[in-house]
Amino acid sequence: MSAEVFSGLVRLDKPPGMTSHDVVLEARRRLASPGAGHLGTLDPPASGLLLVALGAATRAIPVWTALDKIYEARLRFGVTTTTQDLAGQIVTTADASALDEPTVRQAALGLLGKIQQVPPMVSAIKVRGTRLHQLARRGVEIERAPREVEVHSWEWRSFELPEAAFRVRCSSGTYVRTLAHDLGAALGCGAALATLRRTHIGPWRVEDAVSLDQLAAEPTERILSRAGVPLDDALASLPSITVDDAAAALIGSGRRPVIARGLAPLAAGPRSVAIRTLGGRVLALGELLEHADPRLAFACPRVVFPWAVRTGAGAEAPAAAVSPGE
Repeated sequence: MSAEVFSGLVRLDKPPGMTSHDVVLEARRRLASPGAGHLGTLDPPASGLLLVALGAATRAIPVWTALDKIYEARLRFGVTTTTQDLAGQIVTTADASALDEPTVRQAALGLLGKIQQVPPMVSAIKVRGTRLHQLARRGVEIERAPREVEVHSWEWRSFELPEAAFRVRCSSGTYVRTLAHDLGAALGCGAALATLRRTHIGPWRVEDAVSLDQLAAEPTERILSRAGVPLDDALASLPSITVDDAAAALIGSGRRPVIARGLAPLAAGPRSVAIRTLGGRVLALGELLEHADPRLAFACPRVVFPWAVRTGAGAEAPAAAVSPGE
């Protein structure tokens, strides 16, 4: 498997001290990929799993952005900072000596489930075209609207007060530094994040990732064999439909073959269905739209991958109909 033709995800273990963007650039350079992008930023002080999409997989990134994530972290009570972690400037300090483990556990229960969270100023969210962290570096702070996030579980691993370690599983878009900050506010003493490590994104684990040292030292084939997830496999969680050769030709020219409806959802969005060959190769992402016959549907390609693109006479082929019984 060569890096020039690889399309899929690569699991990397980002070290602290680097931006996610720098890691992506290194992966793109080392693996000679024509395109690369990551699935969820890790701030420079954080470490852990960074999924990098290579090649044509960059066009499928929206499929994976909503995946849940798991983090292991440590926080310190009795302090608040400008960045909600210990890398920022101290804003307040307080005596946290009265805290005990049962009190902390009870307060954390209020941050479980669906909650409203105000994004930190050091986030990458854009407001009127400018990222919040860019404003923060200029000393500007603006009002931010709260957003709904979901904290599925919050497990405490150890208590060495005024510090404590925990493991949290949460929805995409959740800021763990803000969870720490809000917990400290609820307890009345403040808190700031001390360390953060991402261990899971959806089904993928940091244990299966490679370090940047390995990325630099090992052959490309070994990196992709160990840490690569080919696009066909990376899209396995997406509902799929299969098409025959005639329908595949139409998909490749951007047309809408009529197919048996199957179990895939109708009108669920432009990347809601993976359109595959009978052999399982992903040709495109798209959606199914309603047909007059309830047993059938139009397969509408929205993102056609390079290996599926057809030009010339094939684009004028008549629409193919697949029997619902096939």
